[in-house]
Amino acid sequence: MPSYERLSELLDPAATVLLTVECQQGVVGPDSALPELARAARTSGALANVARLVAAAHESGVQVIHAIAERRPDGRGANRNARLFHAAERLPVQQLSGTTAVRVAAPIEVSEQDFVVRRLHGLSPIQGTEVDALLRNLGCRTLVVTGVSANVAVPNAVFDAVNRGYRAVVVTDAIAGVPSDYTPAMIRHTLALVATLATTDEVLAAFGTTRRTRVTQA
Repeated sequence: MPSYERLSELLDPAATVLLTVECQQGVVGPDSALPELARAARTSGALANVARLVAAAHESGVQVIHAIAERRPDGRGANRNARLFHAAERLPVQQLSGTTAVRVAAPIEVSEQDFVVRRLHGLSPIQGTEVDALLRNLGCRTLVVTGVSANVAVPNAVFDAVNRGYRAVVVTDAIAGVPSDYTPAMIRHTLALVATLATTDEVLAAFGTTRRTRVTQA
């Protein structure tokens, strides 16, 4: 894990964005289309940690972007080129635009300053969405990645961020996947090769450090 000094340098509020990935009611909520994933996100503490990070980001002046996956009721424009997409079409809960399933899930709170970016296709929160343009316009250099799943969307987000020249920070206890032992394996053997790893408490401490520094300088 990085030192507090190194992490605080990476997490300069003016150049940092916190990304929550698919933390929506139909994925991690009580009536999830993917109950095993929802259970993993909640019992591991990952969802609660995402909420803590979002609250701290709001207080520290770090921009938050919530990446939501959804589909039109008629399915137009959605992918059908992988088993995952066909399986999703048969799930009892659909991530349909305008429904409660695609609202950010409790206990995460969305502020007026947050961006909520919705995608109708693909697997990545960044590729083919508004996220990259928003990050550049915001002056982002470091993207903090949280959410679900460690199986698909989270690594997609990390790889896309790195490929576009951003520094990625993965909050190891604020992401979840299935089965439960897959997440630490993905972090150790894949994400650690391309991203800085930190715990929620370490990121919160860095946010607090950067906030205190900004107040002192003011």
